[in-house]
Amino acid sequence: MRYCGRTFTGAEISLIRRLLTDQPQMHRAGLSRAVCEQLAWRRPDGRLKEMSCRVAMLRMAADGLITLPPPRRAKPVSYRAYPELERVTDAPTTLTPVDLRQLTVEVVGKRDSLLWNTYIQRYHYLGHQLIPGAQLRYFVRAAGEAIALLSFGASAWKTKPRDDHIGWTHEQRVRNLHLIVNNARFLILPWVRHKNLASRILSLISRRLPQDWYAAYAYSPVMLETFVEKPRFTGTCYKAANWQNLGDTQGRGKLDRLHSYAKPVKSIWIYPLVADFRRYLCST
Repeated sequence: MRYCGRTFTGAEISLIRRLLTDQPQMHRAGLSRAVCEQLAWRRPDGRLKEMSCRVAMLRMAADGLITLPPPRRAKPVSYRAYPELERVTDAPTTLTPVDLRQLTVEVVGKRDSLLWNTYIQRYHYLGHQLIPGAQLRYFVRAAGEAIALLSFGASAWKTKPRDDHIGWTHEQRVRNLHLIVNNARFLILPWVRHKNLASRILSLISRRLPQDWYAAYAYSPVMLETFVEKPRFTGTCYKAANWQNLGDTQGRGKLDRLHSYAKPVKSIWIYPLVADFRRYLCST
């Protein structure tokens, strides 16, 4: 069975069942760490893939393969409003002037994490959602004022136009998928207007993201991807920033096992971060 980009053999699922039986007092967080240790399931920087393991076990439980202990805490809230942050993120009464030569980009740390969440919840059409696994979030500022926000996280497990373009095998994709990073959110605040701003931001981000990702996770991605919902958006800013359009999704979504095609169709865009990206992605 395959969960979260990893194939679990019958023996490995039996191992998880034994852990559950032998240590019934173990909570879910401890279980995920134990499973990762037993299966040597680690990130490229050596850290355990605990979040992916928790998600995988939740899906195993939903499929009837295992029975998990009850959660010790209620399901985490994806977003919690804070009145003081709501006031800070209120729209100004005038448009914010922007000098493209003076833009600054900063990685979101703990201090500004809730502020970033508030902007996204209020002004992005998809709102705020928890991002599991490796991720980076950014503020873009002009004259010290926030004008745009972006987030990057795990790439799509499988999408035919992208995979055909790369030309990798199933085994190569399993091994190297972490080298592709997905641009999950891109928001320019609604009171900000400037020609070429979006493409300028994408260019700035693409130049610095590899080093930021390496600093956080001890490896550098070789490609960016994003999915632009149609017909809501056309992807013009990605085209202007030299991203390549590979076609459209089928509208299935990541977890559509029943081929229900219930998700919006999206255009697929990629941006290679290195010239020989195929050499890295197709390595064995």
